[in-house]
Amino acid sequence: MRTVLVTGPGGAGRTTVAAATALAGSRRGARTLLISADAIPGFPSATEPARVTDTLWSVRTDSAETFRGELLALQDQLSGVLGMLGGNQLDGEELTELPGSGQLALLQSLRRAAQGDWSGHGYELLVVDLPPLREALALLALPEQLRRYLRRLLPQERQAARALRPMLAQLAGVPMPAHWLYEAAARRDAELAAVQALIEDRATTLRLVAEPGPAAEDTLRTARTGLALQGVRVDALVANRVLPRHSPDPWFAALAAQQEKCLDHWREEWAAGAPPVEVPHLGRDPQGPADLAALTGGDTAPAVAVADRGTGRAENPWWIEESGAQDGPDGSDGSDGPDGILIWCLRLPGAVKKDLQLVRRGDELLLTVGPFHRIVPLESALRRCTVSGASLTDGVLRVRFTPDADLWPRTS
Repeated sequence: MRTVLVTGPGGAGRTTVAAATALAGSRRGARTLLISADAIPGFPSATEPARVTDTLWSVRTDSAETFRGELLALQDQLSGVLGMLGGNQLDGEELTELPGSGQLALLQSLRRAAQGDWSGHGYELLVVDLPPLREALALLALPEQLRRYLRRLLPQERQAARALRPMLAQLAGVPMPAHWLYEAAARRDAELAAVQALIEDRATTLRLVAEPGPAAEDTLRTARTGLALQGVRVDALVANRVLPRHSPDPWFAALAAQQEKCLDHWREEWAAGAPPVEVPHLGRDPQGPADLAALTGGDTAPAVAVADRGTGRAENPWWIEESGAQDGPDGSDGSDGPDGILIWCLRLPGAVKKDLQLVRRGDELLLTVGPFHRIVPLESALRRCTVSGASLTDGVLRVRFTPDADLWPRTS
């Protein structure tokens, strides 16, 4: 299944472009599902997939209902403990959603799409209307982060000792985690893994939507590095609400000229990986499928062209090169000792050297690029090396790893 994630600065019209992209894809014959948290004029507001056209379905995430369902389920699991403590259970009617429940609901929808809960219609294209750009970046990083927390707090290997828990509890003087807690953690990990796999799949791309202007330029320049750090591939930059050129009205012409100047910058910065695609201003807010079809304007329209772009699987943006190695990572045939250097290359367009920080911690590398952070597990070969340097050239961070002589086995 091809997945298109859509986000952009707040107020740039990302929901409209997401709906237009889904409609365009369905008009080309792909059975399409659109997921959005916002109401779309002319589209159903059902929390289960509802038909829009013969080949297009939409579903709206319900953050309040998802929050109530998750909290009540957790309360049921903890009923025994709550009873021992004399706690009073909450009723669903008194629960109001807390900050972050919208992200939780969207992750649940992505999980259901990834695990095939909505596969009855045989969807070929999934279009997801993400939150505004800053929130979207945090959301895309969330599955990997939560899985790491679960592994640290409840290591799976400790389940093997569950038969010893009563004795350990007596020795330690504190209760040991119940078996259901490990089962719940394993279930959550599987759900998060499905969402993470969907985000990281090479057939998944992200579409940026922005209204041309100085503020959008600054926001996208910063976000470009954050998206690359998360390994998300941007397939197009949609310039939304583009005004007609050459207006006789001086005020109107000045706005159009400002947009054109911004578009020129975008064409230079984004042309290689995500060429800008212009969507004209309708002169009003779109009101339903008919207006979305007007944005596409036929088989050669911008939204249709965007819907098809990036469907192939791209090369991995992070890769490992060998320096001075011929037959193996030790620089020879493995018999003379580790002489070669492995270079881990991370494509980080827009990154600035002064904003970069690298910290090796065990089998992980902590990366900081400006306001963005990511903890990346090292591949097995790199775990047997020590970090010997790093450089940033032409938007590619190259981290040098020198094989550790005590960890690379010798054959003689």
